Amino acid sequence: MAMQEKSISGKVDGATTLDNAQAPVTDRQYYIDWIRVTAFFILIFFHCAMPFVGFYHWEVRNPESSVWLDRLVIWLHQWRLPLLFFISGTGIYFSLRKRSVAKFAGERVVRLLIPLLFAMFFLTPLQVYFEKMQKGLISGSYWNFYPTVWDFVPYPDGTLHWSHLWYVVYLFVFCILLLPLFALLKIKLLAKAKENLSLFLSRPYILPFLFIPLMLLFYKFYIDYPEQASLLDDWMLFLFSLTMLLYGFFMGSVRAFWLTCEKYRQLFLGIAGVCVVALFFGYWWTIALPKQQDQRLYMYGFLNSLNIWMIVLAACGYAKKYLNFTNSFLKSANKAVYPFYIIHQTVIVAVGYYLVQLDLPIVVKLPLLILISFSMIYGIYHFLIKPFVITRFLFGMRMEKKKKEKKPDEELAIGAVI
Repeated sequence: MAMQEKSISGKVDGATTLDNAQAPVTDRQYYIDWIRVTAFFILIFFHCAMPFVGFYHWEVRNPESSVWLDRLVIWLHQWRLPLLFFISGTGIYFSLRKRSVAKFAGERVVRLLIPLLFAMFFLTPLQVYFEKMQKGLISGSYWNFYPTVWDFVPYPDGTLHWSHLWYVVYLFVFCILLLPLFALLKIKLLAKAKENLSLFLSRPYILPFLFIPLMLLFYKFYIDYPEQASLLDDWMLFLFSLTMLLYGFFMGSVRAFWLTCEKYRQLFLGIAGVCVVALFFGYWWTIALPKQQDQRLYMYGFLNSLNIWMIVLAACGYAKKYLNFTNSFLKSANKAVYPFYIIHQTVIVAVGYYLVQLDLPIVVKLPLLILISFSMIYGIYHFLIKPFVITRFLFGMRMEKKKKEKKPDEELAIGAVI
């Protein structure tokens, strides 16, 4: 692997890219797996911090909040899901290389829709229960509360809620909506055009400016359609996430993109750092986000869209540089990350409900919440999900196949997209 990396790491500039840089990615690139696994583990920390955040009304809340966690959470919130949608778009490309569009659509139903429905009826109601318990809206046992989910009344009036699984909802909808595009790109002539476009967009003097469409979405939708994760009437989040997924689908498949990110990773990180300083100074430190269509919004849209895109490019570049290897942890984490994602917030809310009632400082409660929640999530996965066919199916895991060698590009698709 090291010898191969040296052979393709030459200059990437404008029209004089190397042949290898122009080629599509076909062999396994472990840094894609590392980005995905790392992003999901950041998500666990992110939600463990939420009970201690003052500016957002999460499911359960600690009596005191932390100004430092407020600022850390607002920064993480900007780029963690855009990065995941980008990687999911890359994974979609690899999944389609050895699958028909019809088979791909069927797999998305099995791996996205079925786990979503299972979680909405059997996991997220527990989050709603603890939220309403803390707010004093209900009393009594969970077993008396649970049957309300079968009233089919959506949250917040009722119990039916997809909660943190909005990511799965949006990803499934994107996959279905884009099926005609995926079918067209199975045509050789159009597939070649897609490859040429991907190479063009991956050039160093083009790639950074792809923040501009993201900026225009801020200008058009940020005020009228604030983030809701409700799918309907949520145009800012919907179109922003769809754009990031399409970026991943088009560019994550060519070596030129990853080589550009690797070569200019320090520049991308530096630009993101400048944007973050400006955003904290003008908006985030006092949580003074734009409220109307004015100059403050235009500056915020420019800075934050540039910030998000630069962080994504820098993350891809540093991962390409330092994380193109595998080990036993990555192999295990690739299998576990999706079930972890499905159950993590339900566990965190349940543990957090009791933990925030203790007379302890946040500096003690937060590590306790992380430790207890992670231990419980791992235990549920290891003892209740992983060993059984039915639970593996309900939590979107692939069925184990004995002694079957996977081809390199088939292996690359596994774990790259939920």
